[in-house]
Amino acid sequence: MRSLSALLLLAVSSVVSAADPAPIKVLIIDGQNNHNWKDTTPVLKKILEETKRFTVEVATSPGKIALPPKPKDAKPDDEKKYKETVAELEKAHKAAFEKFRPELAKFDVVVSNYNGEPWGKELNADLEKLLNEGKIGFVVVHAANNAFGGWKEYNQMIGMGWRGNGGGDRLYLDADGKEVKVPSGKGDGSGHRYTGPFTVTVRDSEHPITKGMPKEWQHVRDELYDNMRGPIENVKVLATAYSTGTKAHEPMIWTVSYGSKGRVFHTPMGHDANAMKCWGFAGTLTRGTEWAATGAVTIPLPATFPTAEKLSPIPSEK
Repeated sequence: MRSLSALLLLAVSSVVSAADPAPIKVLIIDGQNNHNWKDTTPVLKKILEETKRFTVEVATSPGKIALPPKPKDAKPDDEKKYKETVAELEKAHKAAFEKFRPELAKFDVVVSNYNGEPWGKELNADLEKLLNEGKIGFVVVHAANNAFGGWKEYNQMIGMGWRGNGGGDRLYLDADGKEVKVPSGKGDGSGHRYTGPFTVTVRDSEHPITKGMPKEWQHVRDELYDNMRGPIENVKVLATAYSTGTKAHEPMIWTVSYGSKGRVFHTPMGHDANAMKCWGFAGTLTRGTEWAATGAVTIPLPATFPTAEKLSPIPSEK
């Protein structure tokens, strides 16, 4: 069985020549997530790099704070020492997060594989400014849309994400393919009421990301996110999947125009490494990332892209 590297090279790569455009500089941010980012970041990195269109670096945030167990039946002095220790650890942890400020301006696009504690204010401001000015693109993968519910501008960037039913409007497509909005506070909050293989239906065949994709294609076992919530401003839904849990067509691929010139590509697919090892996910990710960075797509669809009848998983490395 051929390796992931060999198949990606065969399917979506060509020999690099002097005429090829300069590689797109990608930064993946990870470090905290309620999903296994240590497994998924390498998959994202490999999928992107094997196209030869991208160079990829990774910035890993500080991990979650690890506090010592509270002593049982502690004497007053022990209790005091414990509180002092906790205070010192929390102070150091906060300082480490404030120092976590990767130089976003060095890159063309940021891919978020992060869902955890708030970043420092300076990093937030960097992303807002550079994205607004169109100096970088932004890519949101799966649980990255769970993050930063209290950050207003992030909610604008992602369009909609995993939130409670009061976290913004909901958007879905009905049986006729018409967009339907549910006001904030009505209906359910976000979930994944179906997990398994599912059919992705392309809703915009002219957008550079989805152009050339089959009208329908099969995605491997994954969490099918539903009831995404948010401001849903300047959102363009490119593809959906029907959830048997909600009886609605839920957005699976969309873009957001942020600020003056910002381009955001968002997919809630990619729960784990196995879900990412799908030629449909790989083709979507690479083209979406290129579009977020440049506004155009030159990467062809993999020859192994799935069809309406056939799944197309990427074989694991030996």
